[in-house]
Amino acid sequence: MRRVIGVVVGVVLCLLGALWIGQGTGNVQGSPMTGHSQWTYLGAVLIVVGVVAIVSAVYRRRKR
Repeated sequence: MRRVIGVVVGVVLCLLGALWIGQGTGNVQGSPMTGHSQWTYLGAVLIVVGVVAIVSAVYRRRKR
């Protein structure tokens, strides 16, 4: 069950990071975050954290 939760959390973080990158670069309109480059960098960091969460969840070893 922890694996599934880890993968879901990782995917949500990646999607949120992609949204932040879109807003930071100005490709997604309608937010005070639009056009501010700091959100691009924070989005990239969030995607990295999401990928680490996914990889960690997939390769987590079960305790015997």
